[in-house]
Amino acid sequence: MPVDADDAPVLVTRADGVVTITLNQPRRKNAVTPQGWEDLRDAFSSVRLGRDRVVVVTGTGEDFCAGADLSATSGESHPLVPMAVTNEACLALHRIPVPTVARVDGVAVGAGMNLALACDFVIASARARFSEIFIKRGLSVDFGGSWVLPRLVGLQKAKQLVLLGDVLSAQQALELGIVGRIVPPDKLDAAVSELVTRLGANPPVAASLSKQMLNDSFDLTLQQALDAEGRSQSINLALEDAREARDAFLEKRQPFFRGR
Repeated sequence: MPVDADDAPVLVTRADGVVTITLNQPRRKNAVTPQGWEDLRDAFSSVRLGRDRVVVVTGTGEDFCAGADLSATSGESHPLVPMAVTNEACLALHRIPVPTVARVDGVAVGAGMNLALACDFVIASARARFSEIFIKRGLSVDFGGSWVLPRLVGLQKAKQLVLLGDVLSAQQALELGIVGRIVPPDKLDAAVSELVTRLGANPPVAASLSKQMLNDSFDLTLQQALDAEGRSQSINLALEDAREARDAFLEKRQPFFRGR
């Protein structure tokens, strides 16, 4: 029997260059089922530079994501098999060529926390809570947490968060730098919309190249980074967007970038 769209574990909508990817299991705090990981992988992989400008990742109801739905796992396959799909979803998210925004309300724990941290921007409501809760479930960290968390907060703090599994308030997450902004719950949508509008107005190729260089920076020497910057600028200067930026500056108006 086909799954009704409203009952699908992941919903994807597109409007005016904004891709909204919504976890849709509110009765389980948007915990992700095995099918949900497949759907997330496919949704992230579907994002295309030129067609899409910004991606928003969110959850239905009052929670972002409670991690993997452990009740939905089965013993029919070796655990490495479903983990491969989860890893594919994580890689697909990190490889999205346009800016990504996590809209976090309620809980973002386990893989749900790392799903948020994999995004370029995290905007949270004041009631949001974060936890690398794996250790309390007899599990080790996953969905890229072992890679992204030390880069965001440093190695020692990452060990503290992972090995203790404490719950962080939105304010504590902000102080650690893993949340960019906190707003009251009733202001969350407006704050996300404001950020999306700003990101969507950027020259998409230049933004994508900058994002890629920043993501690669930890694996490059300074010389390699400078070479990448030179290649990127040569691409930008050949595009109409760079000429539009120059003309808008001279004419004292806001530029309008078309991505070409």
